Amino acid sequence: MSSVFSLRALRPIASTSALGPSTSRRAATGVRRCAAGASARRGISQSAAPQKALPFALNTTRSETAQGEDASGVRHDGKMLRMIMFGKPGAGKGTLTARLVKKYDIVSMSTGDLLRQHIAEKTEVGLLAESIVASGGLLPDDIMLKVVTSKLDLLQNRHWILDGFPRTVGQGKLLDDHLSARGTPLSLVVNLDVPDSVILSRISDRWVHLSSGRVYNLSYNPPKVAGHDDETGEPLTKRPDDNPEIFARRLEQFYASTSPLLAHYSALAAGTGAAATRVVTLSGSTSDEIWPQLEGTVRAHFSGVRERPEVKRRHSLSDAVLAQERREKGKVLQRA
Repeated sequence: MSSVFSLRALRPIASTSALGPSTSRRAATGVRRCAAGASARRGISQSAAPQKALPFALNTTRSETAQGEDASGVRHDGKMLRMIMFGKPGAGKGTLTARLVKKYDIVSMSTGDLLRQHIAEKTEVGLLAESIVASGGLLPDDIMLKVVTSKLDLLQNRHWILDGFPRTVGQGKLLDDHLSARGTPLSLVVNLDVPDSVILSRISDRWVHLSSGRVYNLSYNPPKVAGHDDETGEPLTKRPDDNPEIFARRLEQFYASTSPLLAHYSALAAGTGAAATRVVTLSGSTSDEIWPQLEGTVRAHFSGVRERPEVKRRHSLSDAVLAQERREKGKVLQRA
């Protein structure tokens, strides 16, 4: 099988046109039809997270941390987090991944970013991928596997989240075989269960800052200045696929081709007894509802995942301020 990745697909195309009410009504009908026709196949989706992968050098020959240590050099016995997250288009995969990476010492990898970096650095895989794409072809699954594992193989002792791969059962099996052969199988598969109607409303109100990947939503996370990024002040744009008609088609494709991955990983987890791969479904209508479930799952099952030092410092400062406030209140009460 061939992958859907191409350089043209990787280039962002901006559109600033707004959605009209008649368009939304037509798409809602399409969404209901495709959802009703595939209710038995509900599960997981391809990922298109806005969060960019952390920078790294592809041309390196050693693991990034010592055996048995986390990024801070502290030894731990906790299970390593090797995670993929699935959900329908617009389910909040990018938002939730960004929150995990910001708070915890976890590496996030985007397949699109990895492919672009291979091509930019003219690695063997990058040159091969570039020649295939330049001729109008689609990248075979084995090439995409090399793109992904070139980084994963360097992260044996790091916690990571992979975005954008696998997207089919065939790709999933290739990834499983590779990771299992190295003794580093997936440890967590997260399935985001968000109602279709909620996602349709969400993408209609979604605006993005393309260069940074920051995502805003007019309903619950609006920019401070309408139409402009909070940090740079640059104009926000609509993703080309953030319209109801395209969403209906993507949802239909999701149910038809990508959702069987959930059944694959559920069967894999059931067959391992002790469940080297844990599969969880998290339900909610917003990322704020799902976030406590996701964080709770990570903290409960992966004790080696540690908060980033700057997060701990912020917590310590907050605790100190609160303690001082309590002391001041106590003094006031004593004087009274």
